[in-house]
Amino acid sequence: MIRLGTAAGYPFEGPRLLAGWTPPAGPAVYVIFYKPEPEQRPDRYTVIYAGHSDDLTTERFPFRHPRAACWIKRAGDRWKIYLAYYEVPGGSRAHREQIARELIAVYKPGCNEQQYDHAWKDEWIGDYVAPTTSSVARRGPDKA
Repeated sequence: MIRLGTAAGYPFEGPRLLAGWTPPAGPAVYVIFYKPEPEQRPDRYTVIYAGHSDDLTTERFPFRHPRAACWIKRAGDRWKIYLAYYEVPGGSRAHREQIARELIAVYKPGCNEQQYDHAWKDEWIGDYVAPTTSSVARRGPDKA
């Protein structure tokens, strides 16, 4: 098991070598990564793609996925690509999409065409003071 995401993270199954892996049927969030320094740091991975699926068996794993060429190029070889997946308990498609976007915002994987910003902007809520809180404009990921 590997934990990914912000805060405590999500418990992903893996990492598993992508080549030869048979995906389980069902919905999940998945992450593709490789080891940038396998000799010096064999337990360190770099996320290169994050996605989600209504059924992992339809994603055309291991190497017929639309972004597989990017994965191979980044890892240097198809035998150096790893995958981890998270079957979200009770999660809907929208929940899986949200987790995938969070992972993309956190790790900025180079093989994802769409990138997301993990930022909080003051104008989204504005500033207000309530009897039980201090100014809300000071809060958020960038302003603790």
